[in-house]
Amino acid sequence: MAGEMDKAKGSIKKAVGKLTGNKRLQNEGSIDKVAGKIKSGVDKVKKALQGK
Repeated sequence: MAGEMDKAKGSIKKAVGKLTGNKRLQNEGSIDKVAGKIKSGVDKVKKALQGK
């Protein structure tokens, strides 16, 4: 769940950064998206190891 929220937050930051020409915000958005993907992957592995 936290991973999905980070991915959404990253997408929004990246889009706002593009609209405003703010490269730093675009980069932060990209980082948040990657962090969200990693968190989602870790959650999937945890669930698989727990047998859920």
